[in-house]
Amino acid sequence: MHPDDQFLARAVELAAKAGSSGQGGPFGAVIVRDGAIVAEGWNRVVAMNDPTAHAEIGAIRTACSLLASFHLDGCTLYASSEPCPMCLSAAYWARIERIVFANRRAEAAAIGFCDDALYHELQCDAAARRIVMEHRPLPGAADPLTAWAADPARIVY
Repeated sequence: MHPDDQFLARAVELAAKAGSSGQGGPFGAVIVRDGAIVAEGWNRVVAMNDPTAHAEIGAIRTACSLLASFHLDGCTLYASSEPCPMCLSAAYWARIERIVFANRRAEAAAIGFCDDALYHELQCDAAARRIVMEHRPLPGAADPLTAWAADPARIVY
């Protein structure tokens, strides 16, 4: 069996456990570096009353903690389903090198998950989104940004 298939099978196994445990939806994720599992995650949205407690987010948080780094260079994320926009963004921010997934977002949409709709929503202009977004410039609002950018000790991420 190809290593990708082994790690992906583990993500699917975690998805099955998550779905049957009542902790959240049927989603699992594994982060691998140098051929070894660094971290695992599964959906815990219901158990934690946290809409961000997705499998990929849990795996990323655990991997970052274990590796003592907010970047996961050289890591692959294996996900039972195509990551939602939040999880995909987190993978980019973590600098994950590669994502391998088993189910497409259309398959998740077919059982009631809104990932596909969220991808569409993000393509809309801010004024056309379902959530009302308002830009209100405020005097001094950019001061913290300017101060941070000028700080030679800042940690860029």
